[in-house]
Amino acid sequence: MEQPVDVLEQSIDSDNEIGYETLQVPWWVVLLEGIIAILVGLFLIYRPAITTIILIQFLGIFWLAEGVLSVVGALIFSGNRIWKLLSGVLSVIAGIFILMYPIYSPIIVLTLFVIFIGVWAIINGAVKIALAVKGGGWGTGIIGILTIILGLLLLSDSLIGTLSLPWVFGFFFIIGGIGAVIGGFKMRT
Repeated sequence: MEQPVDVLEQSIDSDNEIGYETLQVPWWVVLLEGIIAILVGLFLIYRPAITTIILIQFLGIFWLAEGVLSVVGALIFSGNRIWKLLSGVLSVIAGIFILMYPIYSPIIVLTLFVIFIGVWAIINGAVKIALAVKGGGWGTGIIGILTIILGLLLLSDSLIGTLSLPWVFGFFFIIGGIGAVIGGFKMRT
């Protein structure tokens, strides 16, 4: 007769636990991703307008292709057909709009993104303030207040946020790319 195993007594290194495989990629792939990220970041900083237009065009092509595949998938496979069809049609419309209006679409996409970030910042700040009130500390409350102020600033003048977003993304790409290059070299050794 089998004895029940107490979950608390199992070791963390047990073979019975749910495992997640680590993604095994060659070191040079990580290095190449880092170099590409640095290049895109530099282009976003030094040529923000044309780089943003090109990146938004790639986004439009992706949305168009994903939308067509989603519509085809909704027609062929059962399950969530309405949502797949709706998602596909919206993606196709967004992709066509972006490709038809290459000059206006980056402004519209970035403005919507800035509005999304502003709303998210206000909600996130309110959650941080609530956590601070429940005992999270005054540091959490200050971060919450600053996050709400950032959200309100983005929502009050989304044009400034839209115009500065390529530079912000550029710096993030450069920092992430440097991290990937360092990680790639560390993987090699």
